[in-house]
Amino acid sequence: MEAKSLWVLLTTLLFIIQGWRQTEGCLEQERIALFQLKSFFNGNYSLKDWLDVKGSDCCEWEGVECNITTKRVIGLYLGFTRQWDNREWISDPYGYLNVSLFLPFEELQSLDLSGNEIADLVDNQVSVSSAFNNLEILVLTQNYFNDSILSSEKAQTMMNLEVLNLDFNFLSNNDLAYLKGLSSLESLSIGGNQLEGSIGITVLNNMTKLKKLDLSANKIESLQSPHDGEGPLNLTNLEELNLNQNSFTNYLLAQLSGFFNLKSLSIRNNQLKGSINIKELLDTLSNLEELDMSGNEVKEFVPIKNKENGSLGKLKVANLNGVFYNRTASLIQLLETFSSVNTIHLRGNYFNDTFSTQDQLHVSSKIEELVLDRSSFNNNILQSIGALASLKILSLSGCGLSGTLPTQGWCDLRKFEVLDLSENALKGTLPSCLANLSSLHYLDISGNQFVGKGASTALANLTLLRFISLSRNLFEVPSIFISFANHSHLKVLSSDQNKLVEEPTIPTWVPKFQLKAFRLSNCTTKELHIEILKFLYYQNNLSIIDLSYNNFGGKVPFWLLENNTRMEAFLMKGNSFIGHLNLPSHPNPNISFVDISDNEIQGPIPANICSIFPQLNGLNLAGNSLQGNIPPCLGSLTTSNLLLDLSHNQLSGGIPEMLAQSDSLRFLRLSNNHLSGKITPTIFCSTSLRLLYLDGNNFEGNIPSIDISTFPLYSLIDMDLSNNNLSGELPRWIWNVSNLNALAVSNNQLKGLIPMELCYLDSLRILDLSENNFSGPIPSCFDAQSIIHLHLSKNRLSGTLTNAFFNSSSLVTLDLSENQLSGEIPYQIGTLSALSVLLLKANYFIGEIPIEICKLYSLSIIDLSQNKLFGLIPSCLSHLTLEPNDEKSSTKTYWEGSGGIFEPGNYFGMTEFEFFTLRGGESFDVDFEIENQMEEKVDYTTKRASYTYKGNILEYMSGIDLSCNRLTGEIPIEIGNLSEIRSLNLSHNNLTGHIPSTFSKLKQIESLDLSHNKLIGRIPAQLTELYTLAVFNVSHNNLSGSIPSPKAQFGTFDESSYVANPFLCGPPLHKNCSDLDSPSTTAPSTSNDEEESGLMDMYIFWVTFFVSYVIMLLVIILILYINPYWRQAWFSFVEHCIKTC
Repeated sequence: MEAKSLWVLLTTLLFIIQGWRQTEGCLEQERIALFQLKSFFNGNYSLKDWLDVKGSDCCEWEGVECNITTKRVIGLYLGFTRQWDNREWISDPYGYLNVSLFLPFEELQSLDLSGNEIADLVDNQVSVSSAFNNLEILVLTQNYFNDSILSSEKAQTMMNLEVLNLDFNFLSNNDLAYLKGLSSLESLSIGGNQLEGSIGITVLNNMTKLKKLDLSANKIESLQSPHDGEGPLNLTNLEELNLNQNSFTNYLLAQLSGFFNLKSLSIRNNQLKGSINIKELLDTLSNLEELDMSGNEVKEFVPIKNKENGSLGKLKVANLNGVFYNRTASLIQLLETFSSVNTIHLRGNYFNDTFSTQDQLHVSSKIEELVLDRSSFNNNILQSIGALASLKILSLSGCGLSGTLPTQGWCDLRKFEVLDLSENALKGTLPSCLANLSSLHYLDISGNQFVGKGASTALANLTLLRFISLSRNLFEVPSIFISFANHSHLKVLSSDQNKLVEEPTIPTWVPKFQLKAFRLSNCTTKELHIEILKFLYYQNNLSIIDLSYNNFGGKVPFWLLENNTRMEAFLMKGNSFIGHLNLPSHPNPNISFVDISDNEIQGPIPANICSIFPQLNGLNLAGNSLQGNIPPCLGSLTTSNLLLDLSHNQLSGGIPEMLAQSDSLRFLRLSNNHLSGKITPTIFCSTSLRLLYLDGNNFEGNIPSIDISTFPLYSLIDMDLSNNNLSGELPRWIWNVSNLNALAVSNNQLKGLIPMELCYLDSLRILDLSENNFSGPIPSCFDAQSIIHLHLSKNRLSGTLTNAFFNSSSLVTLDLSENQLSGEIPYQIGTLSALSVLLLKANYFIGEIPIEICKLYSLSIIDLSQNKLFGLIPSCLSHLTLEPNDEKSSTKTYWEGSGGIFEPGNYFGMTEFEFFTLRGGESFDVDFEIENQMEEKVDYTTKRASYTYKGNILEYMSGIDLSCNRLTGEIPIEIGNLSEIRSLNLSHNNLTGHIPSTFSKLKQIESLDLSHNKLIGRIPAQLTELYTLAVFNVSHNNLSGSIPSPKAQFGTFDESSYVANPFLCGPPLHKNCSDLDSPSTTAPSTSNDEEESGLMDMYIFWVTFFVSYVIMLLVIILILYINPYWRQAWFSFVEHCIKTC
């Protein structure tokens, strides 16, 4: 018996040991199944650790959760992991997932397939319910599923399903009967679909466990279908109902009578209007605790008549943001109606109250939190708010409050804990009664005009403060900081954009606080160099410090990093720091962001920078005078999304191979240094790098060739190699960078044809190949809808424009200047509806200017100069508005914020409400962003010189240059209607007629050049009203009369503006009009109409000519009559001519 017992014991132990061995990692069959599943998601980037290696523990793989005991897969989180090349999206944008792939996962409980562009779950042999038999949570958000996903044969037997999320798909069947079998559902989300009109949800009455229902972002008008009959809605256990962004009207409120246990109701952004009886609604929904009716057009909430029975049930939170627009609602009445709630949010409303005395608010209120941000009042509410005795939180940000702070009302609220008065127009000093708010721990008065010198007694008494923002005021800092010397709870102090002065000479004060965040950037100062604030020497717990743009001098204060070992962001941009980068002696393992750009630092980048800052996420040393090589160790940093900006220095050498091979680097900017040699090819193969800027260096040789098979699926978005010494042709691998947004290789020595394959880059928005040696025709396929800015100038391109560009509705800039293009400007140019900049200068174009240009209403810069165009100037050019256009300078093809300093659950001494709902979290923002760094530039000749326009100046620049052509005819008077034009050049043509007097309406004109034509008549005197005119040239014409009086801008023009006009007189020419014997001097000087004056000149000319002719003829006849010898000779000559002819 004992032997038998011993045998059983040994057998049991053997099974246990074998079980342990089996559960050391995930099951082999599940590992194999996961690898098979990976092929559908194409996870070369997002599922990198899913490797087909025997023995690999799939429980450690990304997106996989296993049971701790059995090691069976219980959760798969595969949201947004299906990736496709752009060209594949065009041919096959949808995915059909084989459901049998999930059969091996017998204990799968949670599955997330959101954002994968899946159209259906398919298999002829296996149903969805059998594959997901034990599934409890199914998330299918943002796919292409339709109603068939929940058909009876697929989903009816998923008896264990508790959470189903189908948000943002293509469900359209208003009959929700297909949900009937999902009896275990506790949460159902079908928001953002195509449900509309009346839908039948009575089928959900049998879902006794359903607690949460989300039908938001559809077009639903009613919750009862006509097919439901009179059956009531009876979702007795439903606690949370989200009906936001639908088309519900007031009738909805009557349909909610069966929702007895509803605790949260959100009907934001619907079509509720008029008066709402909130008391009746809450008597029906007796358990409702939270109500959100924001974004409707409610006129009023019916006041409660019986004040003794005025309770709104269990309602604690009311959100009524953006409800009252027409100033018909009374804030006082509203607060009385909702006096029993704890929290009320009223952002973005317009009230009609006029607050004058505290006595206007007669309400026994329980309101503790009142948020009125961006609402409008007739005057200051603070003097009347004192009646809300329970108030703890008040936010009045951006409410247009002005004047000084009152000393009554609000100062009596001793329970105040949070006060936000930011972004108003309050001014003066802080009142002493502010000291009464002794419970205050959050104070934001930023964005006002408060003043203060030295310590504030009011602030000094608020010793419980944890957060204070004084930014964007007129306080003198750092003297006001003495107010906080005894604030031992203070964690966040923000004082950007104030007045920075030298610290007082009084003995240094020692603060009792230890800050987490200190911000003092962009302050104005008259001092040459300011010293770092002395109280910072006593801080040792900072997470973020920002002293940017203050003109601080001396050496970089790395002692702050020595003292604050928990520092995460060190921001010293735009000061006057000098010397070398003497880094701390000990590593700072927490530092994520270091920005010391735009200072005067010299010397090399220390080789140990990576060991001192091992967790760097962003490093910006741009705009200094750093020399030496780039430390290779920067490539060994393992933090994700590494940002590295070393531009505008004097760095030399090449790009370290280790840096080029980095798998962490996402943004690399090495522009405008002295880097040289050949570009290492591995940098183009990085799986993480998105933005690469190597412009403005001395790189040489060919752009390296790359094996296309090794090229990453998702790679570079921006690539700027311009202003180097690169040669050869564009390599073919560039056509495989399918998500490339911007490519710039200008000012190199590249040659060959422009490759046709560039047309296949469907994401390309910026292409700059200018200033190279490209030749041949422009590819006819250049009609991609994505291209915005196209620069091909200063090459050797030839041929015509017949088939190029003219299907692109997105093209804003087209620069083909200084090539060898010929033929006519095609009429199809009128199809470029977004075109704002057209530069065709210095080519061989012939023909007339097509009138289709006039259809381009966004056009503001036109340069057709130095061609062979002929014909008339189209008068329809006056239809152009020439208005400022930010699209001209926009290059923001990509943006990705790097966030800031934040740890989930840690709000640095603030509450979640203060950190997120208010603006407390902004104190921990870090201005490190992954965005396009290219600047759109346009070269345009005006004021006798060529200028490069970019940024805001380019947005506002407008001009037309038709010079150096063969244009004829008169200048259209309609051109004078271009009131926004800043430059007009019609010189070196064959224009005739007069200078239009309508040019006096060109009130923004800065340069007007009409020289080297055949213009006649006077210079219109009205042109002296052009007060912005800096350059004026009418030389080498046939103008006559006196030059307009030298007043305003005309007093600045010298003789060169008028030379070579024979009949023009007056200063600054050395011709006195009284001494000039010209026809023009006989013209009536009193005429104000210049064109009429010109006609009078021609009339006198013809009269004079006719009189002279008659006189000469009479003289000849008289001579022949008197002298017979001459008469005989004359007749002989005439006879001889007749015979010989």
